[in-house]
Amino acid sequence: MTRSPRTIAALIRHGDYHQLADTPSAHQPFPLTERGEAQAAEAGRTLAQTLAAEGWRLAETIDASRLLRAWQTAEGLKAALSSAGVPCAAAPRVESFSALAERGLGCAANLSAAQIAEVVAADPRCGELPADWKSNSHFRLPLPGAESLMEAGERVAEHLESRMAALSAQAGQDTLKVFVGHGASFRHAAHRLGVLAFDDIARLSMYHAAPVYLERDAHGRWHHVGGRWKVRDGDGYHD
Repeated sequence: MTRSPRTIAALIRHGDYHQLADTPSAHQPFPLTERGEAQAAEAGRTLAQTLAAEGWRLAETIDASRLLRAWQTAEGLKAALSSAGVPCAAAPRVESFSALAERGLGCAANLSAAQIAEVVAADPRCGELPADWKSNSHFRLPLPGAESLMEAGERVAEHLESRMAALSAQAGQDTLKVFVGHGASFRHAAHRLGVLAFDDIARLSMYHAAPVYLERDAHGRWHHVGGRWKVRDGDGYHD
């Protein structure tokens, strides 16, 4: 009996980047460090080796968050994939999507943690911030434009589901599609897709520019099929 072609998503957290200290917002507009650039290139080489070993075709479009560090990571791994001559219907290209961004803090974006606490305390409409507000999956800052970590994960999960469902419909062979984004929103998305238990969202993180492979099967179910999650060793509210 002929099996259906497999469709696999490679979730890749961006590389190391320049970021403000004690600033919870993951919407910081800063570029990769030299280390991050090297991580992106290594990610491309790792993907090329996996594609060759598994016999997978590469989907030509690499989906990336619009944040600079994610786009740079995607461009760096694209260059490495192109140099390796991986099988692909056309030359790999990067497309950017707002849907793949990390959790947004709205009008508090890029304020320090202390400044956010002061802003909330000064607003009589807001209650006191909970001690775990930065890592609480369901908490949303009581400020315009803010979203919770789970809401960000739902947004990312919808993007993954939509793009992979379309890929499944047209794939004639086992195909890998690359998504470059952010650790927290990817983990919450993995939970929404049934891949991660809720308690594992806080316990785990993602390595910089190291793929985690999720397969969407013929019935629309998702499975973790490769790559390692990172065990968290701190607060980790920075992405």
